[in-house]
Amino acid sequence: MHNNTHYNNKNQPFAHQLRQEMTKAEACLWKYVLKAGKMKGYTFRRQRPVLDFIVDFMCIPLKLVIEVDGYSHLLDDVLSKDRIKENALKDAGYDVIRFTDSQVLKDIQNVMVEIENYIEELERRNSGKLPKVHPQPPPAEPVPIHREDIATTKISVK
Repeated sequence: MHNNTHYNNKNQPFAHQLRQEMTKAEACLWKYVLKAGKMKGYTFRRQRPVLDFIVDFMCIPLKLVIEVDGYSHLLDDVLSKDRIKENALKDAGYDVIRFTDSQVLKDIQNVMVEIENYIEELERRNSGKLPKVHPQPPPAEPVPIHREDIATTKISVK
């Protein structure tokens, strides 16, 4: 079976550079929500070259893209490019959800819940078509994410 994820090899060096220079919001979303199967057992990739774009986060089995938008995404020309990018991704079969830097940095718990809810909807829509995932066992006690943790998160994520 051929699995076409629309990976774009020519953008790989730039994607690698972006992985080294993630924004604080991207680093927090990665560290606290998406890294290492934390999100319902699914593997996410960060700064992934897809089509002619680099997406912030991508889950290949779900064909789900998560974008984190900073201040520059409020500018008209950037908004226009975002619409083009999102439409191309949707035409290629991806679902795209967006969060602002502010949402991630100030309300990461609700961002996490929104992503979980979106994934559950994708699972319902694609019942039986998605690969089985093995969620990580929950911690002995829930680990709360505090704003102080986010405030001290280092931007370098390796």
